[in-house]
Amino acid sequence: MNKIRIVIADDHAVVREGTRVLLDREEDMQVIGEASEGEEAVRIIEQLKPDVVILDISMPKLSGIEVTKKVKKTQPSLSVLILTAYDNDEYIFALLEAGAAGYLLKDMLAGEIVDAVRLVFSGESVLHPAVARKVIQRAVFSSAVDDKEDIELSEREIEVLKLAAKGLSNKDISDELCISIRTVQGHINKIFHRLGVGSRTEAIFQSVKRGLLSFDDLSDE
Repeated sequence: MNKIRIVIADDHAVVREGTRVLLDREEDMQVIGEASEGEEAVRIIEQLKPDVVILDISMPKLSGIEVTKKVKKTQPSLSVLILTAYDNDEYIFALLEAGAAGYLLKDMLAGEIVDAVRLVFSGESVLHPAVARKVIQRAVFSSAVDDKEDIELSEREIEVLKLAAKGLSNKDISDELCISIRTVQGHINKIFHRLGVGSRTEAIFQSVKRGLLSFDDLSDE
């Protein structure tokens, strides 16, 4: 079995140790590195090239936001999962814009953290749809896309993207469109590649900013 390779970056040794123990006992996961501050995190991530990085926001030298920006430039497919004590819209917005795939609080249950790692590794989002819509809406109104390069998606890819934006899983999308789960994953992978992103959260964020999705497409009503 190919394991999900994980790096943990947090300035609290107890948190790192606890998270490592939690994840290493899963058969499909392996913690391959740890960092106690931001610059060290960037070096380790660039050296080890993990599948998933678990970051705290507040760290010495570089914050989780700054680390996310740096590593996503060189490894756009990397899945960044924020695990923090800060429940703040400003941080959520900044991290989404930087390219994070998920945002969790440290009071989450152990099983929820494990599930979140699997979800971001598979390209899913671990943000609640209502939170994602609120932050994405704010991003659209507060900043513009500097790079106006045209991104073309097929009609089917747009259909898949709209359903993903409503929070549907790959299985739900396959049922809705009467196509196989493998076909759905293929469309998702193409969308990620064309947008230069590594998660649904990033794909939705960029698609709204580029006009590929509207606010109505983010509604699950």
